Parts: sequence; structure tokens; C-alpha cells
Amino acid sequence: MRSADFPSFAPLALISGVLAILLAALLSGSFVHLAVALLVLIALASATGFTAVGWPRLFAALFVIILLIPIRRYALPGNLPFQLEPYRVFVILLVVGWAASLLVDRRVRPRWTGFEWPLGIIVGAMVASIVANPGRVQAASVEVNKSFTFFLSFLLLLYVLCSTIRRLGDVDRLVKTLVVAGAVVALSALVEARTGFNVFNHLGRVIPYLRDLGDVGGFQRVGTAKLRVFASAQHPIALSAAFVMLSTLAVYLAHRYRQRRWILCVFLFAAACASTVSRTGIVMCVVAALVFLWLRPRETRRLWPAVLPLLVAIHFVLPGTLGAIKQSFFPAGGLVAEQSVSPGSSGSGRLADVGPAIAEWKVQPLFGEGFGTRVTFPTGAFATRSSILDDQWLGTLLETGALGAFGWLWFFVRAVRRFGREAKRDETDRGWLLASLTAGVAAFGVGMVTYDAFSFIQVTFLLFIFVGLGCAALAESPIRLAAPEGDKSPARRAPAPTRMARGEV
Repeated sequence: MRSADFPSFAPLALISGVLAILLAALLSGSFVHLAVALLVLIALASATGFTAVGWPRLFAALFVIILLIPIRRYALPGNLPFQLEPYRVFVILLVVGWAASLLVDRRVRPRWTGFEWPLGIIVGAMVASIVANPGRVQAASVEVNKSFTFFLSFLLLLYVLCSTIRRLGDVDRLVKTLVVAGAVVALSALVEARTGFNVFNHLGRVIPYLRDLGDVGGFQRVGTAKLRVFASAQHPIALSAAFVMLSTLAVYLAHRYRQRRWILCVFLFAAACASTVSRTGIVMCVVAALVFLWLRPRETRRLWPAVLPLLVAIHFVLPGTLGAIKQSFFPAGGLVAEQSVSPGSSGSGRLADVGPAIAEWKVQPLFGEGFGTRVTFPTGAFATRSSILDDQWLGTLLETGALGAFGWLWFFVRAVRRFGREAKRDETDRGWLLASLTAGVAAFGVGMVTYDAFSFIQVTFLLFIFVGLGCAALAESPIRLAAPEGDKSPARRAPAPTRMARGEV
């Protein structure tokens, strides 16, 4: 059927969607009038062209919400089986708008990402693990449904982003949005490190209808007296990972525009990452630097002299932080000994978890114990408590078996190869953008060894955003972006992208 035939079904689809959501509001018995007004606006916006607002602006708003409104800390009023958090509402609106636009707007059409095979294996492994473990899945059905819903939202975001963002200029503007919003979080993290005041714990006082689910923060790095910051994240480790990923985009903007504001953002992200006193953040920084050294060796070597002034600045802005980081890498008795304590118990070291986890995995090596069934804080009928694994790769191996771990490994390797290969051959600004995205994705993948990454929604969203922006950049012609103000250099055109880079093979 041709795309021109779809608009004839649009009114029926819109009316059906509106009635379904309205029915859910009626059954829940809360805010029916608000739901009616909101759904009428959604239907009108979809029928008249949802993209009138502009997909780049919609995604920019989503990025701001994800970074600036802490996830699992605030929710909107409502009586639903799940917390009505702002990011969930906006993701639902984006997906519904995209579905409606596919019906009524010929300019909007789905686009392959090039990651269908690894994503298919990941989804297949999740389903297979659920089918193979009916008892565990039944006992932890709430957690399983929640985990699957989260993954589905990440997946839908990836496809909507890849299908609707079609210009390099739009990708560039979205990168700026991420960096600016991230810089606000970084600045707040520095304030929190110096004063102990987390501005994100007080958003409910200034944003109407935002219900506070409880503050976070207030614990120290073990073995030091240094307070660890949270800012808008769920944990200091996840915050450090987000800062490292965003810093790679700031490096791209600093190179492209040669403006002090973007250089300042790089320094802000580095200092804020240090303020979390997280070893994971440092490891991810090293990985990102190695990726830049691989893809842009000459330019990266030129940046090494900036490391010393950065360390001096961190020393004065955050007294004691560098010492705390050093202590975390060189604790009394050694790092290996510290990470090998209390195997199989709560609070065990990362290395201590490996042996018991591998023994547990051997019971169900191919499909694992069941996706979403490893509940660390059980409630209700589910009485089995799983140990906390600060290793997402190990957790994935246990839940979805070797098949799921292979799917995720393929996903990361393919992303790094596709984006990195094109960045290597494209010497324009687009190539630098792809290099930055490659560095961010690679850092995330390696960082998963040191913390349970998928438990933290904000930074996992960043992973899929990075991959989506990379897919959008790969699909476009590798021409130089619009020259920044004051740039008189002529436009350069790179070779056309290969079929593999575009995801056609």
C-alpha cells in the first residue's frame, strides 16, 4: 500500500486512541476533565499536523526534561499503577504524535537504524528468558513488566529520533541543547559539592503540579570524608557517566565553533565528573580519550597540555577532591583486595561477585534467569532477594543469558564500528560529530563493567539518544555544516557514506 493511502485511516486511528486513553482516565477516577482537555489538544494537533511545532523542538524539550527534572524523584498528580513522571508523559506524546504523523504526513516515514539484528537478538533474548523461567517471572511480574516497559520506551525513542531528525543542522542544534542542559546540571553539581545544597531537591517549589517523591544525596565516598553529589541523577556513578558522555559532545562543539562557552562546558563537565568522586567516571574519561586518539589523533594530542590547568582548577574549586579520587583508586590494602571482600553478600566488591555470579549463570547459561527477575529489594510475594551487582554485563548475563549478553556486545561493537569508521573517513564537522558520539557510546559500554548502568534511566536515555543522533548523522550526506560566524574557510565535501555506514547491510 502506498503512503498516500494512509491519511484515509487517520480519523479512525485518532478517535480510537483518544477514546482508549479517556477510558483509562475514567477507570482510574482522577483528573478526568484534565485528561479530556489534554486528549482533545493531542487529537487536534495530530489531525492538523503534529510536526507544526517541529520535531527538533520537541526532542529538545524532551532532552531538557530528562536532564533537568530528576527521574524517580518527581511525578505529576494522578492515580495510575505507575508514577506519572514528566519524562514518561513526554515520551508517550512523542510516540503518539509520531504514529499519527506516519498516517497523516507524507514527509514522516520510519527509517531503519542499522541495528535491527543486534536489537532483535536482545529483544528475542528477553522474551526467551521470560518464557524459560515462568516461575520467577510470575513471582516478579511487576518488576518484569516495569523493566520491559523501560526498554520499550528506549527503543521507541531511538526509532522516533532516527525517523524524524533528518538534517545535520537539526542534529547540531540538539547536541547544543544536550550540552547546555548538561552544563546547568554540572554547575549545580559543583555548587552541591561545595555547599551540600542540591537545587534539584527543591524543584517542586517552583514547578506547579510537580509532586516530590523524596530527596536523595548525603553519603560519602567510602574511605574518605568527601561528599558525593547527585544533582539530577539517581546516583553519583550514573551522574559521572552522564557527564563523561556529554563532555564528548562539548569537545565537538568546542572544535567546531572555537567559542569560549563550549570550552568552558568541557571544563565544567570534567570538574563536575570529579565532584562525584567516581572511579567509573574516570575510567570512562580514559576510554573516551582513547577513542578520540584513535579517530582524531593529531587534534587529540594537541589537547594534552590542557590537562594540567584542568587539574589545578579542580584542586582550587573542589578542595580535597583529587585526593579523594586518588584514595578511591589506591585504598588501604589495595584496590583488588577492596573489590574482593564479602563474596555473595550485600555490599560485596565487584570482583567478589564474579565467581558466585558465574556459578549462578551456569544453571541457565543460554537464556538466563529471566529478564527483570533479579529484584534486589523484594516486596510482597516475591521473597527472594538478589545480590546487587555493580556490573551491568554480569547482570545481563544472569538475566538474559549468553544470548542477551551477545546481543548487547554486538550492539556496542556495531555502533562503535559504524560511527567510528565513518568518522575516520569524513574530515568535515560531521566526522567530528560522529567521533564524539562514538566516544560517548564506547565509554558507556566499558563503564557498564563497573556499575549497573541500565538501572539508571537518565544515563540510559543518553545512550539511546547518542545512537539515534548517530544514525541520523549517518543517513545524511557528509557535507560541512553551516559555517559558524566568523569562519571563512571553504566548505568541504567528504566521500559519500558507504552502504554499511547507512545501515543498508
